Amino acid sequence: MLHDDILVGAHMSISDGVDKALYDGHAIGANIVQIFTANQRSWVTKDFSQEDIFLFLRAQKETKISHIMSHNSYLINLGSNKKVLLSGSRKAMQEELVRCEQLNLSYLNFHPGSATGSDEKTCLDTIVESLLMLRPKGNVILLIETTAGQGSCVGYKFEHLAYIIEKVDGKIPLGVTIDTCHIFAAGYDIRTRENWEATLKQFDDIIGLKHLKAFHVNDSIASLGERKDRHAPLGKGKIGLESFKFIMQDKRVKHLPKYLETPFGEENWAKEIKLLKTWARL
Repeated sequence: MLHDDILVGAHMSISDGVDKALYDGHAIGANIVQIFTANQRSWVTKDFSQEDIFLFLRAQKETKISHIMSHNSYLINLGSNKKVLLSGSRKAMQEELVRCEQLNLSYLNFHPGSATGSDEKTCLDTIVESLLMLRPKGNVILLIETTAGQGSCVGYKFEHLAYIIEKVDGKIPLGVTIDTCHIFAAGYDIRTRENWEATLKQFDDIIGLKHLKAFHVNDSIASLGERKDRHAPLGKGKIGLESFKFIMQDKRVKHLPKYLETPFGEENWAKEIKLLKTWARL
């Protein structure tokens, strides 16, 4: 498989070893991957061994997989008003950052947080405080993921992300991942080229396109503005294929890394990666 500058991949499992995720990604035509660096459903984690690191770096060299992104634990809530949960989340986030630095990953993607009983402004301020407590030592860029706005989650409005970025700008490396399913469910209509133009203008006006670093590419089972996080295969949900064709061709975003998190695993991802690359070359 020849690798090129069209950056498309998927979220690969590390269950058989963190290095195996890269070989599995390469086998389905990916030249970028997203991984978990630990069990995302457990607070108990450990750093990688020297052998883990050696095997991973060797796999990266052999596969030429680049722009490797970690998705942090679903348990972490950097905006919680619950003392124990917040403390545990901050500790787990720092540990996640260390693991990313051990593997020399490009990005650490995270959901901003949930108010869990407080108001959105308090939650956002707590997230800022949590981020400023991190001690980055490598070149990992932290990426805030747009959310669908389910429950009391913040991050479903561009204004939320702009607020966080403004508060930490210049203090830690921070950018944004747009999840197509999430922003659609949050109320941003991206079904057509015209609607994408309007959405990108909003993003640029509120956050700034320079902060957009990556996409999670997912169709949506939920309808526009339904605020439910339900991924669908490309073209099998409420967004439709025209939307994904746009982001593979628009000169402002076509070069950005795009990670599939659609259902049905590697066989489906191989087809979707091929489709996305085909559109990018038209």
